[in-house]
Amino acid sequence: MSNSPLPVSPAPFGEPVSGPFPVVRLVGDLARPARLRVRDLGAWPQHRARVSFECATSGVQHHRFEGPLLHDVLYAAGPGFDPARRKDRLRFLIDVTGADGHRAVLSWGEIDPDFGRAPVLLATRIDDTPLDRTGPQLVLPQDRCGARHISGITAIRVDGHYTARA
Repeated sequence: MSNSPLPVSPAPFGEPVSGPFPVVRLVGDLARPARLRVRDLGAWPQHRARVSFECATSGVQHHRFEGPLLHDVLYAAGPGFDPARRKDRLRFLIDVTGADGHRAVLSWGEIDPDFGRAPVLLATRIDDTPLDRTGPQLVLPQDRCGARHISGITAIRVDGHYTARA
């Protein structure tokens, strides 16, 4: 796996992105922070997942999602892993925020192909409906309950400065 540049031409981080389409800010310990729209996420290989969420309030919900893997998008942004530190990737956390304020935190180890290999998606489509106007969704197909499902993602922060507290 290479630390290749983003396969799109996102707006530089400090510049505003105009238009009616929501923007996801990739920030934190990244060599290439960026602002991406749903259409930009189409530059990565697209994956599909059929997901059933067992919700306490609304029962079982079945959906089909499509989009790139979260790992692929974040890896292209150049996370600040220290190659001199063995397994340095495992200290990184990923904080995903939605337009409604809902947040979920994942560990890099969950999505890394060398560790948990969870197929977490940044969905660009749900049930064949494009999400261009509402923003991508965080989808964890392995979760039984959809509590970590985030709609209308506005920001993804990669944090390698987390330190465990005793």
